[in-house]
Amino acid sequence: MPAALLRPRGPLAQTNLISTLLLSLCLHTGPVTGGIMKADEIQNGGGDTISHSLALVQRLEALLAQGNGSDVALRVQTVGAEQVKVIQAHSLMLSLQSPVFEELLLSRNGTTLVLLETAECAAVFDKFIRYLYCGEISLCLEQATYLHKLATKYRVQGLQQGVTQYMTQNLATNSPSGHVVEWYQYALQTGDVALRDSCLQYLSWNLSSVLQSGEWTTVSNDLLMTLLQRSDLILQSEMELFAALEAWINQNEPDALTAENALRAVRYAMMPPRELFRLQTQSPVLARYQESVRDLLYQSYQFHSASPLHMAKYFDVNCSLFMPRNYLSPAWGSPWVINNPMRDDRSTSFQTQLGPSGHDANKRVTWNALFSPRWLPLSMRPMYSEQGSTQPTRVDGGRLRIIITPATSSADFAGVSFQKTVVVMARKQGKMVVRHVYNFHQSTEETGDFLVDADLHRKMSEYLVDGSLHLHIVVKPLYQTLIATKK
Repeated sequence: MPAALLRPRGPLAQTNLISTLLLSLCLHTGPVTGGIMKADEIQNGGGDTISHSLALVQRLEALLAQGNGSDVALRVQTVGAEQVKVIQAHSLMLSLQSPVFEELLLSRNGTTLVLLETAECAAVFDKFIRYLYCGEISLCLEQATYLHKLATKYRVQGLQQGVTQYMTQNLATNSPSGHVVEWYQYALQTGDVALRDSCLQYLSWNLSSVLQSGEWTTVSNDLLMTLLQRSDLILQSEMELFAALEAWINQNEPDALTAENALRAVRYAMMPPRELFRLQTQSPVLARYQESVRDLLYQSYQFHSASPLHMAKYFDVNCSLFMPRNYLSPAWGSPWVINNPMRDDRSTSFQTQLGPSGHDANKRVTWNALFSPRWLPLSMRPMYSEQGSTQPTRVDGGRLRIIITPATSSADFAGVSFQKTVVVMARKQGKMVVRHVYNFHQSTEETGDFLVDADLHRKMSEYLVDGSLHLHIVVKPLYQTLIATKK
């Protein structure tokens, strides 16, 4: 076939190419059989619909596999490798799906298009081209990044968005060496904001499991600092975070500035004094960099020895050093498993330490928590019934709600406010992960979206584990700066 006919130009040439492609479909794949027929009443026309879309997809797949009517050969090469992959394709299909392919095909000389790809992308290039013909693709964790790269490079937006969605939904999937950190770094490089934010949220909310995995030591310097500076990290304690940071420093041997910055992001005031003493005497990393964090350790000891009210006169107790993260250890809250959560109201009680300061170490606050599956929002409550009495606020069709209040009021609360956090757990890819986090001061009604999409009526709801709702309530005491005084 002459080269001029292989490079269609203008509407007539495009029509001829379409005719050639359709002719190939008819001649080489036989008559239309085995398709799916469905008869649906069309409201506006009253007719039936015949659909053989599945059969057409199968024919396009066969057309690619057999190379019938091919007018372009894709020669996929890798720099420094002798192996070359050749795919017989059709310029019409490539151009319809990818504007990049359309430009390359219009500017090519001859019937061969040479494409330079990395070895990893070349290995999945067949699957990528098959998607352009069939509109579907099988995915696995190891190939997701490279298929995303190809979709991005050739501007196949549907595939790019689909792979991003796949990666977001499979962050919790187990893999031998982990993949979330790698995906985060990739998203950062390519500017995929949705994937980047999803990875960062997963790492922040499931940090305890990440710290215990082999993936932790692969965290980059920048990602490490990004995580350490966050107050929404969910983990057992600040001591757990320090131990993991120590392991990271020993494994990666960063420069002194990186190590010092990371150690200064640890919230030492959230550790009991006895743990601080132990670190100073037993931690080789802290001994090596103690001068860089000496001021933080000194302030932490002051924080634990003086009363918070006295500290608040001279220090900004709202800075990150004195601000708790979402700790899951018993001193900070309690797990709560609610069976059949849509059945009726539930309540529970638990105790937390009044505050993180050692001055408050022996003071406890008892909390009462009420879970209601049908609570009428305040804005929707009528003030009076027909008899003039206040109507009940728990009604059918209301919202899910949790209220957390102290069992008794106390003068010890002066200068302390309490932020409540409800961590919602779920089973994802066979393991328990954090599904959502809600922050409020007294009631989840303050958030307005508490489990609004959970649909707990369904036994197969993603928020239920064996029919139960798994929560963990965290109470974060925050000290108030009372008087601004120069040190």
